Parts: sequence; C-alpha cells; structure tokens
Amino acid sequence: MTDGLPMAVPAQGLPPRVRIHEVGARDGLQNEKTVVSTEVKAEFIHRLAESGLTTIEATSFVHPEWVPQLADAERLFPLLGDLGPKDGRDGRGGRGGEGVALPVLVPNARGLDRAMALGARRIAVFGSATESFAQANLNRTVDASLAMFAPVVARAREDGMHVRGYLSMCFGDPWEGPVPVHQVVRVAKALMDLGCHELSLGDTIGVATPGHVWTLLSELNEEGVPTDAIGVHFHDTYGQALSNTLAALQHGVTTVDASAGGLGGCPYAKSATGNLATEDLVWMLDGLGIETGVDLGRLTATSLWLAERLGRPSPSRTVRALAPDPAPSDKE
Repeated sequence: MTDGLPMAVPAQGLPPRVRIHEVGARDGLQNEKTVVSTEVKAEFIHRLAESGLTTIEATSFVHPEWVPQLADAERLFPLLGDLGPKDGRDGRGGRGGEGVALPVLVPNARGLDRAMALGARRIAVFGSATESFAQANLNRTVDASLAMFAPVVARAREDGMHVRGYLSMCFGDPWEGPVPVHQVVRVAKALMDLGCHELSLGDTIGVATPGHVWTLLSELNEEGVPTDAIGVHFHDTYGQALSNTLAALQHGVTTVDASAGGLGGCPYAKSATGNLATEDLVWMLDGLGIETGVDLGRLTATSLWLAERLGRPSPSRTVRALAPDPAPSDKE
C-alpha cells in the first residue's frame, strides 16, 4: 500500500465502472439513538458529495413516529438544493448540469406528496420478499404492499421522476429462515412490473453467500429482469458483504449500495448489523482497477468526522486502518 491506496491489479470479467448508491445519510443514520441535528446531516451529505459520490440517498418521508431520526426531512432537503440537478431533470448521477442525485424514500402516497412538494426528483419504495417482514415493516401483506406502491410509482413516473424499488429479505428472514429464490423473484418482478426503473436486492440480515447471489441474479434474468436494472445491498453480519458484492460484479451488476463508515442496520430486524461500508467497497474496487469517481481519503475523513459527532468509532475496517494515529500523550 502507498499513500492510503491499494495497488490496482485488474481482474478479468468485471465492469470498468461501478456506481455507488450511498445510503449512509438515510439507512445509516435511521437507527442512531442519539438524534443527529439537521445541520450535521446536511454537512455530512455535502462532504459525501465532495468525496465524489454522485448518488446520495438523502432522507425518508416516513411518519415521524416510525423513524424519529428522519423526522426533519422537510428541513433537511431544502438545505441540499445546491447539490441537486441544476436543469430540472432527475440527476442520474454525474456532476455538470445534473448535479448529485438525491433520492428519498417514500413509504406511501402521503410520503410522495411530501417529497414532490420539496422538488425531489428521485424516489424509492421499500418492499419485502417475505410476509413476516412485510407485516413488521409495513403492517400489511406482501401483495397489499405492492398494491399500495402501485399508485405511488405511477404518479412518480407521470411526473418524470426516477423510481427505485427496494426489496428486503432477499436471502434470509429472521422469522422465516432462508427465503426461496422463486419467492424473491416473484416479488422482484412484481415491483419492476409496477414501473420501477431500478431494483435493489437487500440482504437485510446479512446471510447471503456468493453462490446464492449468483443464483438469484440468474433467476431474475430468466424472468426478464435485466442485470443493468439491478443494484445490490449487502449487510456484513457474517463478513460476507464484499464477497457477495464481487459475485454480483462478476454477474455484471454495476450498482452497489453502501453506507459511509458502515453505519446502519434495520430497525425491524434485530439480527441485521451494519451495511457494507462504502470505504471497504471503494478499497476493493480501487484494487480491482474499477472506477468509482470516489476519493477514498476524503471519504474516510468524512466518516471519521461523523464518528466524532456520534461519539463512537467507525465500524469500517478501512476507516480504522487509514485513520491517523493519535498524537502521543505528554505523559508518555
């Protein structure tokens, strides 16, 4: 290693560029017990953008009682106006006139109303592949959830918005155990049939392994869901997030969700530990010679800055490895 970067040794059969869908400001912070101020969140997102990330999920327009940490969505989103698209389009990643893409999560029609009122151009809906988690997270069945999303997706598309469909519990469920691939494929295809532009496959409790990832992606392809419409969202509960990401890259996936500093989990699944750390992902991608546009040093500094404000160290191994050594004490 030199100057905080791995030696780049490209491997065959991998995409030349990956788009990182940064979820730290929404998925990462939503579980924090200590309320993070709106101003700190806004600065966090600006720092993430300065590190080169072009898609940063900003917040969620859920009811404040569901996720108190994100109750300030109406205050936060206007503070990010200088980052978003400059020409009224949907900001699909990239700088220039399009700015930084700032997707927001909307749970229902009311959430969409709130997002549209503030000028959001990219939204996401959040579904489940299992009945148990659909009940825990949305208080309704899988099919009822899809029915709720249908008018939301339709209205968003009519307004020219980009729509992402999150699908949780794609590999395992804390109540139901391993989730059959065909079950995941059915719900995933239903989300795409509603009109979602993009599908994010979530390993919510971190139990996936590479062969399972490859099989699910292959089955989705066979059912007509193209690889270029798929993103992957891995948790590192069993230390498998990077190996699962590599399997997805080998399959042709070019969108990977990650959370700066490894923040986050899932408030409705106690066994879900942190998301894949963006720094750990960038370290691997840099080493493979895959472009991301992200400055690892700046990103690491951002996660260290936020960790200080949260009052605890970052879970990311790369952040810890690259963190400057503390100054020696006068007593030593």
